[in-house]
Amino acid sequence: MRAAPILSIENATRHYPSGDGIVRALDGVSLEIFPGEVVGILGPSGSGKSTMLMIAGLLEPPTDGEVRINGERVSHAGAELESLRDFRRNHIGFVFQKANLIPFLTAVENVALALEIDDVPPRVARTQATMLLDELDLGHRIDNHPARLSGGEQQRVAIARAIANEPALILADEPTAALDGVRGRQVIALFRQIADQRGAGIAIVTHDHRALDLFDRTVEMADGRLQQPAGLA
Repeated sequence: MRAAPILSIENATRHYPSGDGIVRALDGVSLEIFPGEVVGILGPSGSGKSTMLMIAGLLEPPTDGEVRINGERVSHAGAELESLRDFRRNHIGFVFQKANLIPFLTAVENVALALEIDDVPPRVARTQATMLLDELDLGHRIDNHPARLSGGEQQRVAIARAIANEPALILADEPTAALDGVRGRQVIALFRQIADQRGAGIAIVTHDHRALDLFDRTVEMADGRLQQPAGLA
């Protein structure tokens, strides 16, 4: 029997008023992500990919529909998302196109900070962050500031920060957009490894078709709606 989904988006819409009309950024989308699964979300700019990720990540409420994480109904029209800050921090990890590391902190300090915010003592947080970076082949770079890291290394630090609290769900928005083909594939392979080893469900918005073979499946969006599943490369 298949495990229950980590993420369930159920008939979600997101509409914005625009002049005399309405922009239908998301229009009746339903999607499930399961433990250990890496799902690619494809589609042209303006198709609703990032909006869906924002709703899945509890950063925006849907205009209609709902979001369940591990079976718990956590977001719906009119939901007070500010009250979900702790839930979001403990259950969801985010990775964006830019690593968004704090420039005056070292790699290990950037990752440890995510743990300290969750009330992990600083010394324990640094130890755990060091172990995590070592797992991601960055053990020799833990004391480097972001400016002294390559783009791929910065993104790996960002991934380490995102998974530091062992979230069940990881959401990534164009994480390889600023990387070349080799480094981009390495980042997707890292997500694949995290899903396999930690059982996290992972959704990745991407325009990069060079590593689609590493996804379990892909879905394609257009005009705020999910289309038929896209084929793997």
